[in-house]
Amino acid sequence: MTIGYAVDIMRSGVLHVLIISAPVLLIGMLVGLVVSIFQATTSIQEQTLTFVPKIAAILLSIFFFGNWMLTTLQSYTLELFSRIPDMVR
Repeated sequence: MTIGYAVDIMRSGVLHVLIISAPVLLIGMLVGLVVSIFQATTSIQEQTLTFVPKIAAILLSIFFFGNWMLTTLQSYTLELFSRIPDMVR
């Protein structure tokens, strides 16, 4: 296995992590932004108000995107397993 091949595997892994985590992170960020705007307009400065909606939104997004996330991880894992013979040459 060459250095270029190892770099390609690492790049592909990082790219898959970013793609898989993007929907959950974006939904969490949007919910946090909405709650922050709500807190700023109503002058409610309760610290726990930000956590509950974010946790609920993230759990719902994992529920909706979970099948896609697992399917993507499964295909990447199968791709890595199919590359094993090329790695040992």
